[in-house]
Amino acid sequence: MSDLDQLTQSLARNLKRWRGERGFTLDALAARAGVSRGMIIQIEQARTNPSLGTTVKLADALGVSITTLLDHEQGPQVRIVPADQAVRMWSTEAGSSTTLLVGAEAAGPLELWSWRLMPGDGSTSDPHPEGTVELLHVTAGELTLIVDGERHAVPAGTSATFEPRLSHGYRNDGPEPAEFTMAVSVPPAR
Repeated sequence: MSDLDQLTQSLARNLKRWRGERGFTLDALAARAGVSRGMIIQIEQARTNPSLGTTVKLADALGVSITTLLDHEQGPQVRIVPADQAVRMWSTEAGSSTTLLVGAEAAGPLELWSWRLMPGDGSTSDPHPEGTVELLHVTAGELTLIVDGERHAVPAGTSATFEPRLSHGYRNDGPEPAEFTMAVSVPPAR
């Protein structure tokens, strides 16, 4: 079984499990996540591999991290995630990518991401639930952070934080690859 097949199966199993644990009907989860009922059915039946945006919306609506949604293995209190088990969630032919390094369930989901954006590449995100916070630290190049249409330059060695309740995105308008680490804290589902 390929990595993508394993990811699709894990997502199908865990989406059903977490939807059941939260007591959400298909319609209730669809309304909370802004994802169609038909898409949720396809995901739960492992008939599709949803986009990163859809996966984030579902995780946010369930009040769990993407890590938990993709693989819910409860283990010891210390969890080591080898580099080869980090989950590449998005990539482009130009070489840009984002990798979910690790996630945790605290007062709400907490995730740590590694990003690499090649020159001219970018990624946009839908608004996250009220109370979500993103923190990022640029380690190479210069990131252009766009929040509600406003651009912010974040050069290497600089950190930034914002509440992503508005539409936002990340771009590399510079001549060299931009690399950054990002932590996302999502409030627990109510």
